[in-house]
Amino acid sequence: MAYRIGLVSLGCEKNRVDAEMMLAKLQQRGYQLVEDAAMGDVAIVNTCGFIDAAKQESIEEILELAKLKEEGRIQAIVVTGCMAERYREEILKELPEVDAVVGIGANNDIAGVIEQVLAGKQVQSFPEKENMPLSGDRVQTTPSYFSYLKIADGCDNRCTYCAIPMIRGRFRSRSMEDILEEANTLAQRGVKELMVIAQDTTRYGEDRYGKLMLPELLTQLCKIDSIRWIRLLYCYPDRLTEELMDVIAREEKIVKYLDLPLQHCNGRVLKAMNRHGNREELTRLLKKVREKIPDITLRTTFIVGFPGETQEEFEDLAEFVKEIEFDRMGCFTYSQEEGTPAARMKDQVEEEEKVRRQELLMEAQMRIMERKNQALIGKTLTVLCEGFDRYAECWFGRSEADAPEVDGKVFFTHQGKKPMLGQFVPVTITDTMDCDLIGEMDG
Repeated sequence: MAYRIGLVSLGCEKNRVDAEMMLAKLQQRGYQLVEDAAMGDVAIVNTCGFIDAAKQESIEEILELAKLKEEGRIQAIVVTGCMAERYREEILKELPEVDAVVGIGANNDIAGVIEQVLAGKQVQSFPEKENMPLSGDRVQTTPSYFSYLKIADGCDNRCTYCAIPMIRGRFRSRSMEDILEEANTLAQRGVKELMVIAQDTTRYGEDRYGKLMLPELLTQLCKIDSIRWIRLLYCYPDRLTEELMDVIAREEKIVKYLDLPLQHCNGRVLKAMNRHGNREELTRLLKKVREKIPDITLRTTFIVGFPGETQEEFEDLAEFVKEIEFDRMGCFTYSQEEGTPAARMKDQVEEEEKVRRQELLMEAQMRIMERKNQALIGKTLTVLCEGFDRYAECWFGRSEADAPEVDGKVFFTHQGKKPMLGQFVPVTITDTMDCDLIGEMDG
């Protein structure tokens, strides 16, 4: 009988793609994949190590599985991903229940790692980060109608608060032919929405082709017939070129949605973060984006409580948020990550003050979103149907303005033909509820 393998992937969607590639390798080796890690002979935890909260989530997941191992319900626990790469020694020392800790460079040989663990060996394997495959077969873990398309890995930006370059290594673009081949395969499987991702999506091609190639890549992706929506995530403001804006504006399949994590607007704070620009420059950039792409949904994220951030600099950010009126916004409290330059900076902000600033910023954003959502009442939106809510007794889905997990949903009822999962349906908005919309499906 084939051994059963369950995998839990935590953190970002880039990590999810890595997990899907590992699952494909295990399936090809003859292992049986199970959706619930607790039901497997071997449980893999594909960890996130980006900020404290993500590390804590990873540790809690490992401890839950450790209980099952102690009860004899699973045989072994394998830890992969960013936290494994970053805290290789500490994991085995602090979590002796773990049978293998392997870095991202070992993803290609995950089946070999499992074989050693089942043979009773404790495994530690940390090949070069660059050994991690950027492409290969995947077992899709998202619903059949949407998928993530990772076009590069690693990062060269070296923001002072961020450990990603230490964990993932240098920025590496995939070849355009490789990406297009994968996108075509996903389309043949029934994917209708592609989410284009990387640590810095806008940098695509610079290392491989000597110039920014995202506009060309998007143009080619738009030629795939059965793909209806293409969504851009994790863009960097410095590389939001006129050419890229023109392509987004021109191509119908590219949803008018831009995820542009700005992190701050104050020039001094941005410089301390090793990022560029200031409030005036960012305001000009965002104005230009809205002029070129009038219906654009702008999503951003900010960090509050960065070392040395004064009350005045925070107020500068709060005023910026109110002035720009972002359509979608997330806000994180600064996380002091060991090994990063910012962790060694003076004037670390008290945790209580960070949380206060976060709450103030999110309260301001909620008021903005409430106004924007109210303005949609009476309008008809195209919605990608994603399921039926038994408690609310209605269907739900996402509009062009909403990415999975991070944004809101559209809840809707219907009078005529029942919608199908993965179907695009017209919904007329009748009401709002917090960050979500309520409507009636037409036809």
